[in-house]
Amino acid sequence: MAAVGAGLFLDTSVLLAGVMELQPPNPHAHAIMAAIAAGRLGRPATAFHCCLEFYSVATRLPVEYRLAPRDAERLLREEVLARFDVVGLAGPAQPGLFTLAAADGVVGGRICDLHIAEVARSHGAATVLTQNRRHFASLLRYGVTVLTAEEFAPRLRRRG
Repeated sequence: MAAVGAGLFLDTSVLLAGVMELQPPNPHAHAIMAAIAAGRLGRPATAFHCCLEFYSVATRLPVEYRLAPRDAERLLREEVLARFDVVGLAGPAQPGLFTLAAADGVVGGRICDLHIAEVARSHGAATVLTQNRRHFASLLRYGVTVLTAEEFAPRLRRRG
């Protein structure tokens, strides 16, 4: 049986909710990040684009939650870069992203979600964790499971 973290990919929404004290709190995302820190989920993946989003969001949140740039960098370095494989879309695959976007009728900023989804798929993700399931529905046609932190968290308890 494969380890619970095999083929695991985390989206920005779970990374942020898992390492920051936001409102409402997300104990499921915190539990997932704690399991990663403890080595219980191996070394999951995330996209470099997710790291960019993390920094962008963390440094522009409302003032009561906002991180200073140095704090955002430290969290990224310690909680993400040190524990995740940070991956991107290979050069030859990049033009195909626009073909896929056009075929699926993707408009506006949704291209960024499609980009992250394609990064996950191209790097063999079996499960993508996100708080925005519908943004990653394109992965379902490839057999990739898309779950929220709340849906994934019970797997942590079952596998201990």
